[in-house]
Amino acid sequence: MKGLQTAILAAMIIAAPATSQDIAEGERVFQHRCASCHGLDADGNGPMAPVLLLQPTDLTQLQRGNGDDFPLKKVVWRIDGRDPLVSHGSPMPVYGDFFEGSDVTLQTASGEAIMTSQPIADLIAWIQSIQK
Repeated sequence: MKGLQTAILAAMIIAAPATSQDIAEGERVFQHRCASCHGLDADGNGPMAPVLLLQPTDLTQLQRGNGDDFPLKKVVWRIDGRDPLVSHGSPMPVYGDFFEGSDVTLQTASGEAIMTSQPIADLIAWIQSIQK
């Protein structure tokens, strides 16, 4: 039985898509899709911020606000819409459809695999690169 489990695990690892994240592309996606609310510097001070009921998060502080661990799963799920949100008055619009693309696997610090699209993986790489 142990040999079968090892073979299945090895097949899953081989079948998992390789993750290659492009920080420059992530910044481009951010500037095009996110900066109007989160600001050019991702500090939550975008031009739309004053008219929003809930203020945008300072994306440069995500790691600091989570015990120095980047909250990968929470951020991916918030962007792609898997985090349960109400349709109006939610902390962020659901942008999952805007970020469709090839599926990739990201891995949390605890080793959990998170499936998402390539554009979101690139965006996450850029957000991780700007943590203070």
